[in-house]
Amino acid sequence: MHAGVIYRIVYRQFASAICIGPPFKTTTLNLIREFEGWYPNIYGHPTVGYGHLCTDKTCSDVPYRIPLSTADGEKLLRSDLTIAQNCITRQTADPVTLKANQYAALVSWAFNVGCGASGSSTLIQRLNAGEEPNRVAQEELPRWKYGDNGVVLPGLVRRRAAEVDLHKTPSNVPALPVVCS
Repeated sequence: MHAGVIYRIVYRQFASAICIGPPFKTTTLNLIREFEGWYPNIYGHPTVGYGHLCTDKTCSDVPYRIPLSTADGEKLLRSDLTIAQNCITRQTADPVTLKANQYAALVSWAFNVGCGASGSSTLIQRLNAGEEPNRVAQEELPRWKYGDNGVVLPGLVRRRAAEVDLHKTPSNVPALPVVCS
């Protein structure tokens, strides 16, 4: 392979790694806060704060003292949200055009389901194939309503409905594609 081609590939990978998309909106934060809930102590899988899934049972990956203060929980949420933004920004092909509310809804979804699940989803495949974003969101987001045991969770049904509503809320503010400098 020619050195110039290798440089362009490496540059594109580096650039996409730092292109996290537009700043998240208060509506995105509020949506996630509402559906994740606030837990200053470790619970469940283990999780802490606003749905931060820890890497081990003691949440040793969390750079703050547990129980979390509200301020530290907010910092952790914003850090986790940046990861979800990066997922959606990198997983969508260059021609995909999304407005701010559409992007915000998908970031909320990726925050909840994780980057691996969003990246291998038919939702992202359909967007990348050029299908109309509102139709894709309306048809695909509600499919993500099952818990670990395969049971439909009412909270996920409500969350997906809220994400579809946000996705379909008109906005003139462009979000994707991102122009990276």
